[in-house]
Amino acid sequence: MQSTMLKAKLHKARVTHAVLDYEGSCAIDGKLLDMSGIREFEQIQIYNVTNGERFTTYAIRGEDNSGIISINGAAAHKADVGDTIIICAYANYTEAELINFKPRLIYMNPDNSVSHSSNAIPVQVA
Repeated sequence: MQSTMLKAKLHKARVTHAVLDYEGSCAIDGKLLDMSGIREFEQIQIYNVTNGERFTTYAIRGEDNSGIISINGAAAHKADVGDTIIICAYANYTEAELINFKPRLIYMNPDNSVSHSSNAIPVQVA
């Protein structure tokens, strides 16, 4: 049996560009891709905290250390510059792989620098 699990997350990134006339994708600062383990051309889910939109696209590599988060093509209708978003990648894992499984969670500052990273989300209390 395989389970689909959260592989990586960029939490509360800010959209720096929304480019309608560009081949569809999401350009992400290359250093953020490397840190998160998200691969170029990998399918990603984007959750727009600002307006509630949720959509699927794929990652492309942006300039290293630029802080770029560019929503491109048709998806540019779903995000504006300055919006806060969460970018997630998921993967399928076998039961054996899940024994030591930990996602890569990268938490962002408003300027798209990294605040901190983790591999666990705190338990939500009532």
